[in-house]
Amino acid sequence: MTLSVGGIDEAGRGPVVGPLVLAVVVGDSEALSKIGVRDSKSLSPRAREVLYGKILEMAVCVNYAVVEPYEIDLHVSRGMLNALEMKYAAKLMELCPADLYYVDSPDVKAARFGDGLSFLTGRRVVSLHKGEAVPQVAAASIVAKVVRDRLVEMLRKEVGDFGSGYPSDRKTREWLRGGRIPHECVRWSWETVGKLFK
Repeated sequence: MTLSVGGIDEAGRGPVVGPLVLAVVVGDSEALSKIGVRDSKSLSPRAREVLYGKILEMAVCVNYAVVEPYEIDLHVSRGMLNALEMKYAAKLMELCPADLYYVDSPDVKAARFGDGLSFLTGRRVVSLHKGEAVPQVAAASIVAKVVRDRLVEMLRKEVGDFGSGYPSDRKTREWLRGGRIPHECVRWSWETVGKLFK
């Protein structure tokens, strides 16, 4: 019997604007490698879109979770952002069952995150830094990035070009100071956002 393998990754952990998206992909390593999956950050938006379609066609299971800024703020205020990611990763594992999961770890101690997720779900988990080397994780990173980019683009169509959404971006800072980004779309718990209004 062939071991079924899943991968979990996220997109949008750092920006101050928009949601965090986590995704899971369960599928065949060789087949995913053949279509050219790799870390979403190394791909152009067009290439990600093309691969996204191929992943949906060939994977055994694909799913994602969108975590809105208000929930991120709630957990950041308690110093529990990694716990939030763990909670949603566990939910995705329920939605896409597999024998083994590889997870790109948000924790500086990768094994700690994997052990916690394994304890929470009762499933086999290997947590890695640079987990996108595993085809299923790379595929999950593409799914998460495409979904998040689409959501952010919808926001841009609604309010205009606010830049990258990162606090280091001058345009983003100007839009935040001007109150031109809807309150519910901003992560107010980010220290860099607080400094803008001092």
